[in-house]
Amino acid sequence: MSTQDGLKLVERDESGVDTAFRADILDGLSQDQKAAPARWLYDDAGSQLFEDITQLPEYYPTRAETDILSTRGEEFAAMIGAGRAVVEFGSGSSVKTPLLLSAIAPAAYVPLDISGDFLRAAAEELAGKFPGLPVYPVEADFMRMVELPSEVAAMPKLGFFPGSTIGNMVARTAVDLLRNMRETLGVGAKLLIGMDLIKDEDVLVAAYDDSAGVTAEFNYNLVRRINRELDGDIPLDALKHEARWNDDYARVEMHLNAQRDIDFTVSGRSFAMKAGESIHTENSHKFNRRTSNMLLLAAGWEPQARWLDSKNRFSLMLAEARPPRSAP
Repeated sequence: MSTQDGLKLVERDESGVDTAFRADILDGLSQDQKAAPARWLYDDAGSQLFEDITQLPEYYPTRAETDILSTRGEEFAAMIGAGRAVVEFGSGSSVKTPLLLSAIAPAAYVPLDISGDFLRAAAEELAGKFPGLPVYPVEADFMRMVELPSEVAAMPKLGFFPGSTIGNMVARTAVDLLRNMRETLGVGAKLLIGMDLIKDEDVLVAAYDDSAGVTAEFNYNLVRRINRELDGDIPLDALKHEARWNDDYARVEMHLNAQRDIDFTVSGRSFAMKAGESIHTENSHKFNRRTSNMLLLAAGWEPQARWLDSKNRFSLMLAEARPPRSAP
C-alpha cells in the first residue's frame, strides 16, 4: 500500500481551535435543551474509547455488521464490481474495512475522518494488509461536501459508511449528509451504508449504557475536550451519563444530566444548568426496511440491496446515486 500524508480540511483559528467545534458547542449550549453534535465525541481519546465500546458484550452492532461483511463478500463483489475507489466516511480505526477491500478488489482507498492522528495511524496500519493499494487519507469533517484527492477523481467510487453512524443524526441532517456524500462521490457512485434495526428496548439501552461504564466515559470525554480545547470549566463531577429510549423517534438518546445547579463558562461565555437539565450528546436512530429506503431515496440514492446479520439485528444497504428526477 502506498500512503500520502493526507489532506487537511479542518479550519482552525490562530490558537489552533477547530472553529466548527467551537461554533457548534456554543450554539448547542445556548439552546433550551442543551446539545452537542455527536461527531465532536470523536477526538483521538473519544475515537479510542469508541473502539473499546465495540468490544463490549452489550454492544452488538459491530459484531453484527462484521458478520455481514465476513459472509457476504461474493455478493458484494458481484453487485459492486472491481476497480472502484472506496471512500470511507468517518473511517476511525478502519477495522471493518479489510473485509470489504478483500471482497471487491478496489483501485484505491480514501479514508475520511475528523480525528487526524487517529486517521493517519489507521491508514499506516492498513499498509501491511494491502501492499500496492494506494491510500489517500483526508482529514475532514465529512458532514460537508469533501473535495477528494485528484488521484481518484476519474475512478468509479464506492462510499462506505458503516457502523450506523447515519443513525446519530436527525432526519433532516441525515438527508443533508447523504446529499453531500452524493455530491462528493458523483452520479453513478454506489454507497454501502450500515443501519441498525429496531429491537427490544432493553437490548438497545444496554448497548449505550454498559455495565463497565465505558460508554459513560465516552460521553464524559466530550466535557473534558470542551474544557481543554475551548477554555471551559464545566464541572464534570456534577454530570451523570444516561441512555434512554425515545419511542416516538425510534432512537436511543445519550444525555449528560446535571445532578445539581451549575454555572460554567466556555470560550468566555457564561452558561447555567438547573438540576435535572441535561446536555443531549447523541442520538442513535433505529430503522426498518421502509424507513431505510425512504431516507436513502430522499437524498437521491436508489436502494439496490439489503443484507442482515444472522440474528437479524443489523442491516447493510447498497444504493446507487442516480440522476435527479422530478417525475415518476
